[in-house]
Amino acid sequence: MASCCPTMKFQRPFGLNRKVVSDSGRVSSFWGAEVVKANHLKAQWTSEDSDKAHSLFLLLRIAVSKCRILDLIKAGGYCEPLLRTPRADPKNVASIILGGGAGTRLFPLTSKRAKPAVPIGGCYRLIDIPMSNCINSGIRKIFILTQFNSFSLNRHLSRTYNFGNGVNFGDGFVEVLAATQTSGDAGKKWFQGTADAVRQFIWVFEDAKTKNVEHVLILSGDHLYRMDYMNFVQKHIESNADITVSCVPMDESRASDYGLLKIDESGQIIQFSEKPKGDDLKAMQVDTTVLGLPPKEAAELPYIASMGVYVFRKEVLLKLLRSSYPTSNDFGSEIIPLAVKEHNVQAFLFNDYWEDIGTIGSFFDANLALTEQPPKFQFYDPKTPFFTSPRFLPPTKILDSIVSHGCFLRECSVQHSIVGIRSRVESGVELQDTMMMGADFYQTEAEIASLLAEGKVPIGVGENTKIRNCIIDKNAKIGKNVFIANADGVEEGDRQVEGFYIRSGITVVLKNATIRDGLHL
Repeated sequence: MASCCPTMKFQRPFGLNRKVVSDSGRVSSFWGAEVVKANHLKAQWTSEDSDKAHSLFLLLRIAVSKCRILDLIKAGGYCEPLLRTPRADPKNVASIILGGGAGTRLFPLTSKRAKPAVPIGGCYRLIDIPMSNCINSGIRKIFILTQFNSFSLNRHLSRTYNFGNGVNFGDGFVEVLAATQTSGDAGKKWFQGTADAVRQFIWVFEDAKTKNVEHVLILSGDHLYRMDYMNFVQKHIESNADITVSCVPMDESRASDYGLLKIDESGQIIQFSEKPKGDDLKAMQVDTTVLGLPPKEAAELPYIASMGVYVFRKEVLLKLLRSSYPTSNDFGSEIIPLAVKEHNVQAFLFNDYWEDIGTIGSFFDANLALTEQPPKFQFYDPKTPFFTSPRFLPPTKILDSIVSHGCFLRECSVQHSIVGIRSRVESGVELQDTMMMGADFYQTEAEIASLLAEGKVPIGVGENTKIRNCIIDKNAKIGKNVFIANADGVEEGDRQVEGFYIRSGITVVLKNATIRDGLHL
């Protein structure tokens, strides 16, 4: 259930992380680059001194010699750390979520609401995806840019993500930046594109609240995925990139709907084409085994597609929008293709579930895919939960039964019973006249599989178990093929060792108790 965000396994640029020292004392980089004044370069790269660290990296990359690593190894050389890779700090990262598009491809769902406000998965809205990913990644500086039909979106954000509502989030904030007009000719235009939307609010990065920001995430408000953004930022830092683009392998049938890219052996993007067609599309085919894909999968996915998720060094973003390309209005079709020619633009492989919810068809399919067994994506993950507005609604009532929030019910029968929060009821189970209190926490699918493999019982009710006239306290573990019905009609019974009592003819399974497989009560 946990998300998987592997980075591309390319060699890092030479001379960045290690030095090689021969017996003679000669210092060289890992691929033969001689390090000048190495003793003076053993500085820590910290988030407070990024400019100095960046200069050190540049110096290390320039200082090269003809020394070869194999000759050095034969001479008895050895390696030792030269410059420790800095760790990404979420306090130095700000996120900008783009929510201002008209959403014409999602019409009529967007006739009265912004695209990120469209409901998904029964109780969430699309904006909850990037917001929850930010929170789970530790990122607390979040801006949302809005323009079209933003009332319901703004209301949802204020109700759900009010970091100052009695909860101490330090210097965190969620700021809604609505499209507005200002004085002057330039100020009379609405957002002209994704880059222009950020440009019009670029002054916020001169505010005191963002003075320590070093990296800026650009996120979309209409994608479905689970991602740890700090892995993304870490790859960005390790590759010394100006810009990093998150990407996914893509098949030919959908490739023309996305920005496609080509990379070199170091992971640097050397070509970027926005939604190419025909021969231009064919020209963007690559051998995706370079991403670590097996040959069969690589043949099915011969393109590398941009997710529209970027991380910029803050000073690079400001320069691109203000001076380098002041008339370019879109990141995907203008800023990124131009920046590839002049900057170190790296690729980051996200090889997990990701879906662009941009059309009625993709929206419909993504929602129904949540019901598959097992689903490719699910909202249920106790380690990285998805947040939404608290609604304080009663549990679901189905015929003569009540099912509470966050339950897993698989092909079971529930009659005249109550199923408590986070309950897991497996296939073939029959509950009748039963009050099940639920669980205080989830066990992951991996944990459940491990317990079953060891012959142990996970929390919940196992397969083909029949339960009648029973109260099941929280976190109880009831195994497979169990029969609980008090068939002998006992009125009072104390069987604590076996995990239950009988009171007034009602079987009461104790909190945290384990009822072993096949037991008949």
